Amino acid sequence: MTSLGRYDNPGVLILTSLVSGPKHGYALTKDIESFSGVRLTPGTLYGALDRLEERGLIEALPAESRRLPYQLSNDGLVALRSYHDSLSSLTSALGTRLRGLGA
Repeated sequence: MTSLGRYDNPGVLILTSLVSGPKHGYALTKDIESFSGVRLTPGTLYGALDRLEERGLIEALPAESRRLPYQLSNDGLVALRSYHDSLSSLTSALGTRLRGLGA
């Protein structure tokens, strides 16, 4: 499995947002909040964007006015699919075990 590192939560949220297309920082913040209920602070958002870009999971596009949009890279898509598969396996195992408890 390709690891997203210790900053999984903001990274996963950003990668998930970028699946639907390129976005700049403010658009990422609003989209992430709409689908997850999580509002990333600017420091968390831009720190995670820097780490994701350094790891080749996202790519910066040419600036639009003063906005810098990002897009998901092929490696980012592979990492996100791997994360999804891992999470699906975990939730399946958890469901099986909880059913065994009569929960």
